[in-house]
Amino acid sequence: MRITAIEPIIVDIPTRDPVKGVHGVTRAQRSVLVRLVADDLVGWGNVDPTPGYTVMSADEIYTAIDRFAPALIGGDAMNVNVALATMDAALQEGYEAKAAVEMALCDVKARALGIPVHVLLGGATKTDIPLNAWIGTVPPEQAAAEAWDWLERGFRSAKIKIDGADPAGIRRVAAVRDAVGDRMALRVDFNESLPMAEATGYIRQLERYDLTLVEQPVGRDRIADLATIRRSIGIKLMADESVTGPTSLIDIIRQEAADIVKVKVMKQGGLSRTIDMVRTAAAAGLGIVIGHGFGLTLSTLAEATVVAVCPAVLDGCEAVGPLKMAADVVDELAALDRGVIRLGNRPGFGVEIDPPALARVRRA
Repeated sequence: MRITAIEPIIVDIPTRDPVKGVHGVTRAQRSVLVRLVADDLVGWGNVDPTPGYTVMSADEIYTAIDRFAPALIGGDAMNVNVALATMDAALQEGYEAKAAVEMALCDVKARALGIPVHVLLGGATKTDIPLNAWIGTVPPEQAAAEAWDWLERGFRSAKIKIDGADPAGIRRVAAVRDAVGDRMALRVDFNESLPMAEATGYIRQLERYDLTLVEQPVGRDRIADLATIRRSIGIKLMADESVTGPTSLIDIIRQEAADIVKVKVMKQGGLSRTIDMVRTAAAAGLGIVIGHGFGLTLSTLAEATVVAVCPAVLDGCEAVGPLKMAADVVDELAALDRGVIRLGNRPGFGVEIDPPALARVRRA
């Protein structure tokens, strides 16, 4: 099978409601799709960059794909390793762009073989993937109400966002814990916003609320500071933004800077490289979480696929992005509203792009 076309597409999709987080209020998601044609088959990839979090913007991802697509045309669509090496030669980093193309290659390869991507990657150890709920930087009483709603819908874990050392963050966590009792596992995410001088003292105030982890309190480049904080608190620490490529993961392991690491198909440059990093982290004794904040059905299915084939990944996949979106581009939305995503046995990622839906949100 020879690659005959690679087309990046930018889409703008509004959220159902404004979502308030550490990086501001999100009212729309700008995502990148990749349409890859090999012989008479089409495969699709999708990444969902987040301003303030993701290294590359949607426009930069689009440009990068345009840059290395000519080198991939005519190549073997069944040989993902060669395609990755070709993209590496054209662009040193650009993980987000490479992830979108690699995802499309996995989709078209699995379709050619008539199997789901999870079978292509070695087989699923589970097909029902528990999901993690998301609570933004909202007032404590609203956070409590949202947590109760998630619980009633079937979610058994939730992440609470905290912006810096704001005392309201502690009240938000307290309100959620009071609302749900011990029926939900709770996580806290600072998104790099906590001043180092206040980090240990602030996190210690959260220890009474029985949290499973605190995520990325300080800047992504401050791995030594993460190690210092980890040694000083009684809650497991998860690194997220600090986990870029394999080198950063090895640095975190060597410095004992985290108990848990968070990886993403987009952030790590594709499914195969994400799986490699999961295995490395597991071999080092770290816990692993997978997921993203905002996203469409296709990228959500990709991350659920990685969870399915990697038994070391912890429950509570952070991939409820489609629940936040007012539209999508697929013929069948992933069913996420009961706290679990179930992988099926349709070829590829198991969904088809809906042309009218794509046309409505496609950016010229």
